[in-house]
Formats: sequence, structure tokens, C-alpha cells
Amino acid sequence: MVSTNHVFRIWLDTEEMVIAKLSYFGKFEHFKEDHRIIHALATNLLYPFENVLAKSLVKNNQVYTYRFKDAMVDAWLVFYNPVRTKERLPKRLNEEQIRSLAREIAKFHKSCFRVSKVLPKASKKLRTDIQHLLDILATETGEFEHRMHVDFLREQCGLFLKNIQKLDVISFDLLPVFVDWNIGNFSVEEDCTLFSRWDYDWFRVSSRIMDFYFLSRVVSDVGDRTVFSYYIGPLMEDRFMIFLEEYHKIYPLTRNEVLFIKEAYRFFILNYVIKDGRYFFHRTYAIKLQREAYKIYFPSIEKEFDAEKILNHLKIR
Repeated sequence: MVSTNHVFRIWLDTEEMVIAKLSYFGKFEHFKEDHRIIHALATNLLYPFENVLAKSLVKNNQVYTYRFKDAMVDAWLVFYNPVRTKERLPKRLNEEQIRSLAREIAKFHKSCFRVSKVLPKASKKLRTDIQHLLDILATETGEFEHRMHVDFLREQCGLFLKNIQKLDVISFDLLPVFVDWNIGNFSVEEDCTLFSRWDYDWFRVSSRIMDFYFLSRVVSDVGDRTVFSYYIGPLMEDRFMIFLEEYHKIYPLTRNEVLFIKEAYRFFILNYVIKDGRYFFHRTYAIKLQREAYKIYFPSIEKEFDAEKILNHLKIR
């Protein structure tokens, strides 16, 4: 059991092995669409990333997805060829490892952007996810679940929508992003070059900035943790400035993209902690994270995020 999925290793009579992922979260149409895009991405990425992603099994040249639906159950299934793994990053990176990882992610993002022009269209947008949360808040269930925070959440959604319009986010480079870059989701060579990536639960086609919050956590001074919270602090650490400096040399960032880092964090808390947290985390942990969101995460957005520190460090005017 992994988050919203059940993952199975299946041995066939031919002694070959495939991976099956069964899910019942969200919409089947989104599940099918995401895996079509991921498979097309995996197939079209060029060296050195041509084998980084797991390829799905296909039938009649289409990714094979199976849906089971009756009065009680609505679930869907996709099959993967196994993906090989190598080393995991250490829990705490040194400076050279941070720089190596930054260069690698920048190259990977550039490769994904080049391929994006030949990928199937994606229907999931930042606006549609936030509108979905607003729709939930308008229901009795949503009002009961979020109780005293409904008006506050509506305000946060409004801020996000207003700010992404002001930053003209729709004009940014749009590419496949995987969002959840904790060190248990990918493996690397000894020199920190990317070897393989799995766990596509939070996949979407969006701005590359959507990947930055989890990458800031990977390079943070505290390092990888078993017990975790989603503080904004890693985005402001000097170690993340090193990451951005090295990334910027290969795939330069714009001023508006830097300003969007704050809104990408706000979106992460609204969408993955508030709206869908009870699906992604154990109930007790989901409640803990949502309480922290109201007390710590949202207030810290205006208090702690300093875009000027990043802009000055990268010499962006």
C-alpha cells in the first residue's frame, strides 16, 4: 500500500515480472491521461534520460488501463515494466552533491520541456484544482470538514488565483513535473546523475517551479526525515540558494518564475495538504499537517518568504 495506490509485483508464467498499480483516488480519466503522458514522455526522452522513467505496458499502441466498476467499487489499473534502481541520495547532502543534483535537475527539466511539444494534452490545471477545492468548500461535507477555516481557505484560494494571473504563469515554460522529489522516489549514480524515477502520484504538466519545494527539502540542512512537516523554511536556506545558483546556469529562471515559488508553495499546501491530505497521508498525520497549515504554513508565506534574497543571489533584475 503506497499512499493512494496498491502496488503489486506480478510474476508471469514466462518467468518475467511486471509491476501493477491499482488506484481508486481521483478520476479514472485523469489517471488514464497522466499515464498516457508519462509513457509518451518516457518513450521520447533522449540520452541521458531515455531510461529514467518506467514504461507502461501497451495494447494496440495505447497505454493499457483497466477499470473495474460496480455498485461498491470504482478502481483502475495500469501495468509497468520494472525500472532499475541504483543509489539513493544521502539523508544530508554536501555542497558538491547539491550542485551536482541542481545541474542534473536543470538538464532533466530542459529535456522534459523539449519533449513536451509532442506529448498528449493535459486537462489538469492549477486553476481547476483550486476551483475543485472551492467547490468542496461550498458543500456541507466541505464546511463540516474544514469548520472554522472555510472563509480563510477561500481567501487563500483567491490570493493564489489573483497572483498567478498577475505573474502571467500561463506564459511560463510548461512541462511534465513530478512534484514529490523526496529521496525515496528516485535513484542516482555515484556522481548524483539521475538514474531512475518512480512514484508518479503527483504528476502534472505545469511550471518547473512546482518541483522546487520538494527539491529544497532534499538539499536542506536538516536533510531527509521520517517524521516531517511542510515548513516554508527550506526555500529560504542558503543551501537552496546554492542549488538555484547552479540550476540557473543551465536553465535560467525569470523574475516572475522566482516570484511564483511562493505561490507554488501556497498551491502545494492548499491542494496536497488541505484538499487531498486525507487521501495521501494516514488520517492522524493528515490532521496534524492540516493543523500546522493553519497555524504555521499559511502565516509563514508572507512572513518568511523573501523573493529578493533569491533574485539578488541569482542577479536577476
